[in-house]
Parts: sequence; C-alpha cells; structure tokens
Amino acid sequence: MTEPSLRVGIVGASGYTGAELLRLVAAHPNLELVVATGDSMAGRRAADLYPSLATAYPDLVFAPFDPAAIAGLDLVVLGLPHEASMELAPQLIGKVGCIVDLSAAFRLNDPSLYPTYYGFEHTQLELLAEAVFGLPELHREELRGARLIATPGCHVTAATLALQPLVAAGLVETTGLVANSLTGITGAGRTPSEVSMFTSIDSNARAYGLLSHRHTPEMEQEIGAEVIFTPHHVPMSRGILATCYARPTAAANAGSVAAAMAAFAENEPFVTVVEGPPETKSVLGSNVAQVGVRFDPRTQTVISMCAIDNLAKGASGGAMQAANVALGLDETAGLSTIGLAP
Repeated sequence: MTEPSLRVGIVGASGYTGAELLRLVAAHPNLELVVATGDSMAGRRAADLYPSLATAYPDLVFAPFDPAAIAGLDLVVLGLPHEASMELAPQLIGKVGCIVDLSAAFRLNDPSLYPTYYGFEHTQLELLAEAVFGLPELHREELRGARLIATPGCHVTAATLALQPLVAAGLVETTGLVANSLTGITGAGRTPSEVSMFTSIDSNARAYGLLSHRHTPEMEQEIGAEVIFTPHHVPMSRGILATCYARPTAAANAGSVAAAMAAFAENEPFVTVVEGPPETKSVLGSNVAQVGVRFDPRTQTVISMCAIDNLAKGASGGAMQAANVALGLDETAGLSTIGLAP
C-alpha cells in the first residue's frame, strides 16, 4: 500500500527550529517539502547555512515569503515571531490543511494575558479560541483534524510532563509548585546576542526571567496549578532539564507518585519513566521526554524531573508529533525515540 504524500511548507525555516524541522521532514515517510521560506536568508542555500542539511537538501534555497506558494499545502509550519504569526494565521486558515505555529501567538486561552507577558493585544480572538494546544499527551483527541495547532513552549513541555500527571492524580497541592529549568543556548535563537556569545555562556550558568517569564501562565494553564518558574541558561547547545518540587497531599507516598507517573507514560510513545535522574544527553536529537519522580518523606516534598531536547520534543519534534495526530498519520512518523549518546 502506497504511503500518503503530504505537501509541506515551512515559513521561517532559516532559524534553529526551522533547521530542525527540515531534518525531521527529510526523515518523514509521508511528508514532502515544497517550500522553505526565510526572508532574512532569502536566496541563500540551506546547506551553506547548515552544512548538516547538505546531503538531504543539496539544492534547497531559502525563498522569500509568497502566499501563493503556500496556498493549497497540506501542512504549513510557522517559525515566526509571535505577532507575525498572529497576523499571518488568519490569511492561511482554510487555504491550507493544517497550520502548526511554533510561536506563542495561540497558546494562551486567556487573551488578557498577552499584553502582560508578550507586550501586545491579541487581535484574533476567534482563532485563539479554535487553536489546539499541541501537546498530544494532554490534548490528543482535540488535535485530530485540527486546523490550527499552538506548539507548546519548550520549558512548558518539560515542566508539564513532570507535574501535570501528579496534579491530575491529586497527589500534590496546586499552589506553590516550583519548576527550575536548565536550557541549552539554542533556546535563545540563532540571532547573536550578548547572552549567546561564547564568552557569555562558556563556563557560566545564568538565571533569567525571574518572577515574570512568559512561559509561566502557559505552564499554569496546562499543569492546572500555581507555578514558580525559573529558567537557567547553561553551556550546552540543546536540551532542557526541568527539576520540579511540590507539596504532597495526604494521598501521596513513594508508591502512589511512582504509580501515577507510570500510568501516565504507559501508552505514550515518547514519555519514558526512568529509575535514576533524567539526563539531557539521553534524549539529545530524539522526541523523547524522560521523567523521574521521587517522594521525600523527610521534607514532605515530591521531586519530579523531565529531560527533553529543546529543539526536538520542545519545539520542532513536538510540532511534528502534533501534526501527525492532526493529519491522521502515525503519531511517531519521522520521530526518533533514541538519543544521540555518547
């Protein structure tokens, strides 16, 4: 039986998440890349910017955005700034099969949060209400046939997979949850900055976004609890390790928290419960989230950890997983369950 071939466009393909999407599309049995735009890199070969893509895409040249080239495609992935995605999505909805947005433009259910956390008023309220949050582990049924998917923030994916199963099982309190997250520098994007300079990140660990990080309301929305979130840049290229703390309820003990996480992961193709603490190297290049949970009776604390690749499961891989569900494909198509270690 011939595998279906679906036509794909990537708008904003020249950034890190775009390059990761190009890698994943090349390995996908059902997807055919038709257009890859990158206005800032228009006319430049993808292989020159990312030599790792030279074998799969020897002749691909980043194109300027052209709505006519996008119309009629089965899948369009937007790798654009938040406001740009918000303005473009209404122009594409109904003209393409499925839109997957990598920005935060359609993630938050409450539009009143956008001015505070993103600095703009949301002007596409109907689309915001229609958009499906692109975390299949929580929203698989809503994703089937979705026209617009909001890919979760990378930190949000890790913290949610670490904490939401425990909240849903009633094993932890829903106030005062703490999520501390270490992230690779690719989370800052491809555009050079003082943060991403070698002299800034080498041999350094840096907390940022204290008390007001824009992923906080997204975490609280998906976890269903109050969260104190602090991310940290560390000197690695890619990966996220979220270490989360919560106060247990009376129903919590070592056995019940382990059982809740095992039950959550049992039928999830990309969530693996590990006995020891998760490590970023174990999931590098894969779409896997490794989680580990502990109950500390001495301090009455539940510790839950999750490791993901921020460009894979945390962005482009998660986007492809959600798109697979929306398009009726095998959810695991084109996605690896094996990390690049050693």
